[in-house]
Amino acid sequence: MIKNISVIKGDGIGPEVIKQTIKVLNSIAIKYGHDFHYKNTLAGSKAIEKFGNPMPEETINNCLKSDAVLFGCIGDPKYDHNPIGMRPEDGLLKLRKKMNLYCNIRPIFVFPKLDKSPIKKELLNEVDFIIYRELTGGIYFGKKGRCKNGERAYDYCIYSKEEIEKIGEKAFKAALLRKKKVTLVDKANVLETSRLWREVIQKISLDYPNIDLDFLYIDNASMQIIMNPKRFDIILTDNMFGDILSDESSVLTGSLGLLPSASIGDYKSMFEPIHGSYPQAKGKNIANPLGCILSGSMMLEYFGMHKEKNLLDEAVKNSIEKKICTPDIIDSKLYSTTEEVGNYIKNYIINQ
Repeated sequence: MIKNISVIKGDGIGPEVIKQTIKVLNSIAIKYGHDFHYKNTLAGSKAIEKFGNPMPEETINNCLKSDAVLFGCIGDPKYDHNPIGMRPEDGLLKLRKKMNLYCNIRPIFVFPKLDKSPIKKELLNEVDFIIYRELTGGIYFGKKGRCKNGERAYDYCIYSKEEIEKIGEKAFKAALLRKKKVTLVDKANVLETSRLWREVIQKISLDYPNIDLDFLYIDNASMQIIMNPKRFDIILTDNMFGDILSDESSVLTGSLGLLPSASIGDYKSMFEPIHGSYPQAKGKNIANPLGCILSGSMMLEYFGMHKEKNLLDEAVKNSIEKKICTPDIIDSKLYSTTEEVGNYIKNYIINQ
């Protein structure tokens, strides 16, 4: 099978974790006779430096022409005070909108052999849920600005019935293949957009009588993720709440560096780790590549390469069991480098 993949290495540790992910994907290609073609394209701080634009049109066009996009991470502190539209993060929002990546899927799971989470072990047994985050609407994309000489600011949060229906259907269909439970997280006691979410999702639920639907306010949900994470199967929520809850959920695993994500569109999709650019670790060969490598695994599943995905996941699990880990998830001074983790997973796949 031939697949064309656009690659955005991004900022900070992005190039380092992408390098290991491509190394692992190439081992899968060799093992199963696939042909992956990669096209590197710029976004983020490097694109600002070269083009004065965090997401050039050329990059967007390359992504739209590819079979999928593999994304590292984006963000650079030196641009934190740039005007709106000229920060690296603005480029990512633009790409999501242009590609219509409306559904972000973030699986939350725990590796039993790891002991880095501050949460009690008995609360972590069998934790396995997925966050379905709406990705192209809400407060992140609403009109924003300043008035009264810059002394008053506003951010509009807007959702349509169609936007909610689109991701709602996807979440319910996913629940059918799992534990048949959907939890809608909102703030319907305060926000009108949340009330619309409840109305639309309740109506969708009538078509899925075998799915158990419940509701939690965002403040309660954030506590339950820590106190009783096993209660969740599919969490369905809006853009901002999903952003917050998925980062919080990384505490269960012990490291942001472990978690992958898929951003699904109607025709194209993008795969990226949930961690940021971690500029403090840039160039030190200590960044955890597993979140990015597992994003590559989600991409294989998207391509219909299920055997390939299972082998890659097995290789990652084995690397953790053998303590071939970066310093964020291992206490020993004998930690492995970013490069060593990638090499181990690559060799495991080739030798199976």
